[in-house]
Amino acid sequence: MSAGSAHWNAVYSEKGETQTSWFRPHLDESLRLIDSLALPPSASLLDVGGGRATLVDDLLARAFDDVSVLDLSDTALAEVRQRLGAHGAGVHWIVGDVTKLELPAARYALWHDRAVFHFLTERVEQAAYVATATRAVKSGGYAVIGTFAEDGPTQCSGLPIARYTAEALAALFAPAFEKISSSRDVHHTPAGNQQAFTYVVLRRRDDGAST
Repeated sequence: MSAGSAHWNAVYSEKGETQTSWFRPHLDESLRLIDSLALPPSASLLDVGGGRATLVDDLLARAFDDVSVLDLSDTALAEVRQRLGAHGAGVHWIVGDVTKLELPAARYALWHDRAVFHFLTERVEQAAYVATATRAVKSGGYAVIGTFAEDGPTQCSGLPIARYTAEALAALFAPAFEKISSSRDVHHTPAGNQQAFTYVVLRRRDDGAST
């Protein structure tokens, strides 16, 4: 079972940015994959589990004007809002559990998740996540999902995680999503360790197929 808001609020309250293993100045692989999609500035983008990451900063710098950030931790989102100041006035901030939220139907052209899905170790949680994404991403829209690879860590923040190959990860989102590309990224933590990630870029099928 994934941890709740109390766990993540404690993490963000007790640790600075560079004290968390997932920190990096920019989410380079995520940005590379998002840039490859050539989405228009008006596209609606959702960053799931955004935490304190600078992805929202970089999306705004790319002139995207409909950006939403979702996280379990209101502490993390409050820090980002303070960091962005007036520049983030148009960002939609969503506090909640992505497996339980009712997000607007067919709202998003891009669903991005770096390192949330791999915390969902139970099939019922995974299915709820996929169902939410299936409903929220518009036909022809995309999902960029990053998880620990098969040779990545077995735990993060003291919690067990699920590790994936690109094929196994994409299969969980089928048939509503089809895989259009995949990649591997090695993240260097602030402590100097290496963490292997699997990324998939998925496209929401136009035929309305669902999980």
